[in-house]
Amino acid sequence: MASSTSSVPFRADREVPGLIVKFGDYPLHHGGVGAIRSLGRLGVPMYAITEDRYTPAAASRYLKKAFVWPTTGTEDPAHLVEGLLGVGRRIGRPTVLVPTDEEAAVLIAEHQDELAGSFLFPRVDPALPRRLASKQGLHELCVEHGIPSPTAAFPQSYDDIVTFAEKARFPVVAKNREAFLRRKQPAVNGTTRIGTREGLLRLARDWGEHPGVILQEYLPREEAEDWIVHAYFDQDSTPLAMFTGVKVRSWPPHAGMTANAYVVDNPELADIAARFIKQIGFTGVIDLDLRFDRRDGQYKLLDFNPRMGAQFRLFENESGVDVVRAMHLDLTGRTVPEGEQRAGHRYIVENIDLPALLAYRRSGYTTPHAPAKASGTELAWLAGDDPLPFLTMLARFVRPGAKHLYQLWRTNRRGRTTSSGG
Repeated sequence: MASSTSSVPFRADREVPGLIVKFGDYPLHHGGVGAIRSLGRLGVPMYAITEDRYTPAAASRYLKKAFVWPTTGTEDPAHLVEGLLGVGRRIGRPTVLVPTDEEAAVLIAEHQDELAGSFLFPRVDPALPRRLASKQGLHELCVEHGIPSPTAAFPQSYDDIVTFAEKARFPVVAKNREAFLRRKQPAVNGTTRIGTREGLLRLARDWGEHPGVILQEYLPREEAEDWIVHAYFDQDSTPLAMFTGVKVRSWPPHAGMTANAYVVDNPELADIAARFIKQIGFTGVIDLDLRFDRRDGQYKLLDFNPRMGAQFRLFENESGVDVVRAMHLDLTGRTVPEGEQRAGHRYIVENIDLPALLAYRRSGYTTPHAPAKASGTELAWLAGDDPLPFLTMLARFVRPGAKHLYQLWRTNRRGRTTSSGG
């Protein structure tokens, strides 16, 4: 259910706006819409960087202004910083930055001193977000701090891949090694399951002289369960809001964006996340993907997103706090109210959950920890107090979106023997 200003026991600082920062061409982003609604319902003036004036985010009644700035995410950082400062000058007062992708989160962290005069954001070790967004950097941090993660290899050449293939146990998973290269020179289209040695060598021929991939142990879906952690950590790396949930479906299946998930209390998982964040000294919003491996009883960290996750609106505590609200409250010097998470709550992304449902029914995958019945449902797009983003999404999604979903499905289906989603 949507939280209105009257239903929460706190007041946000309405003199400090929020700005949704995204770099790249992905107009159908429900996470940005969720953040606009979350703070906008508290009376916080909201702004957003958008691809054009007809994105769902730009249609929200809670958006004060959309700054149309088409980007690819591959521009020179100096250009992006200057553009961001230009947006700040147009807003005209200190503004909380809400990054929705790795490119934005890394840029903000690496240019903190330049941006600090115009914007508010958690101060963090400038090198840490880039390292966390990197598959290799994250794996190294996990090893360093004793956090379970899938066994991985980082080939530097085709010969390294041949050597790996001789000893590897198939299937294996291939991912783009660095977040920033996924748009410039992607080796694979997202998480890719490779079923055979021959399939790996065939794909690797297209990866160039220096393969930008990580080759990872495959965790069998029938022996695993996908979990998520969303949280906000203050300047002392103390969690001011911490949430855990289980992912029921994603699109593409088992490898993509969350399509359906539930809030499920998991103190063990929360403790793992809190200890890791304290060890590395991170500050800000996190979105973690972990896979519980039933074979050894361990939660293995797959992805660390050093920013708000698209499905963050799944999580809210009894005081009406989600991670975006926690960040805004903390950065404006206000207390973040505590409260238990709303266990059993469900989140559905309407445009991708139907194809995901059909795919998961065929695969036979189950999620034992998902509640039999939801205590409430949060829809990613449809909201009674803000209907236009849903309608705009439908208008933009129907033809190109259906074609995109079909292409993803075909890629996933072909990969069952060579490179399907893992």
